Amino acid sequence: MTDRRRDIPGTDTVLADPRLAKAIDLLGKPLVKKSVLAAQTKARSGEIEPEHVIDEAITGLPWGATSLQPVINATGVLVHTNLGRAPLSQTARDALVLAAGTTDVEFDLRTGQRAKRGRGALQALHEAVPNAGGVHVVNNNAAALLLTAMVLAPGKEIVISRGELVEIGDGFRIPELLASTGARLREVGTTNRTSPRDYQDAVTEQTGFVLKVHPSNFKIAGFTADVPVSSLAGLGIPLVVDIGSGLLRPHPLLPDEPDATSVLRAGANLVTASGDKLMGGPQAGLLLGDVDLVEKLRRHPAARALRVDKLTLAALEATLHGPPPPVVSALDTEVDLGRAQAIQRRLPGSQIVQSTAVIGGGGAPGVELPSLAISLPEHLSVKLRQHRVVGRVERGRCLLDLRTVPPEDDEKLIAAVLACM
Repeated sequence: MTDRRRDIPGTDTVLADPRLAKAIDLLGKPLVKKSVLAAQTKARSGEIEPEHVIDEAITGLPWGATSLQPVINATGVLVHTNLGRAPLSQTARDALVLAAGTTDVEFDLRTGQRAKRGRGALQALHEAVPNAGGVHVVNNNAAALLLTAMVLAPGKEIVISRGELVEIGDGFRIPELLASTGARLREVGTTNRTSPRDYQDAVTEQTGFVLKVHPSNFKIAGFTADVPVSSLAGLGIPLVVDIGSGLLRPHPLLPDEPDATSVLRAGANLVTASGDKLMGGPQAGLLLGDVDLVEKLRRHPAARALRVDKLTLAALEATLHGPPPPVVSALDTEVDLGRAQAIQRRLPGSQIVQSTAVIGGGGAPGVELPSLAISLPEHLSVKLRQHRVVGRVERGRCLLDLRTVPPEDDEKLIAAVLACM
């Protein structure tokens, strides 16, 4: 019997194929060679025929020179932390490409002199929240709180309710984050009830600031009492409010979710928030508030270590100036039945079912959004993930919730399901 392994083309021969030579120009030789070696290994094991090595190598090429893969979020979770939180709008994506080259991020083309870094993005943020006298951006909301504690409470106390000592995910906890700066936490009230008097009695000359944290990833119900921002505004020391989700203005579907505009109007001196949640932009920590306070934060030496790059600044500005980003569109737009029917008709054995979408990402716990989903056999969920479609398994079925799937991705979704079938 002839040993077909002798017919396996050599690495240099495979790399010389015009299609792979073009891939080298786009991805670099190491990634392309890795795909070729994997294809040759399959041929040696008999998994594929030697004449299919080149085609297998081409099929195995990555999407780009990164291990990250684009996926379709069909989970019904609008801000899915494990899937990168808020997907950027096309406007913001275009801004990323523009900013990837040489830009005037800190340069004034008119005068030829150095200019304020990210001035366009900061202006856009100020326009979005005009009640903020000053604005600044760091690399995430945890960094915003960290910088605030370093500036306002070195060696001092931070007064915070026991019911707001939250864990923000992956084991990170707000109390430990703040304590790492050298500040001391002064806990007031109880887990379920805190009163204005609790805060008043805790404020001393050792108080750096009062911190109010919105418990955005859990909800306490029953015998509870909370203190509104307006009741804490007259304590004579800085009032910092972490709203978390990045909602900049009130939204009718989220009446219990604090927004930056309302919190500042209620008397907060500083608001911190995330940029990649309900705002729908890139990962960033937003600092909005009294102009003198924000400038003090901006000038602290640690601010340099926490600053964002030009890509984040570009995406942030484009998100604020451009059309509604995908997260906002998914929040504001219910799934059209006709759209669901058009998808279901092309997928044999599928059904349309009522579904419930949620905000996710540590925002608006308890808020449910009506949706429609394509119901498939549960076993397809594994195959779909291999085709970069992530749904959810519920009651023995794989559900593809359309509220989190942009309509422009419908054809990709259909193609993936048909490939799995």
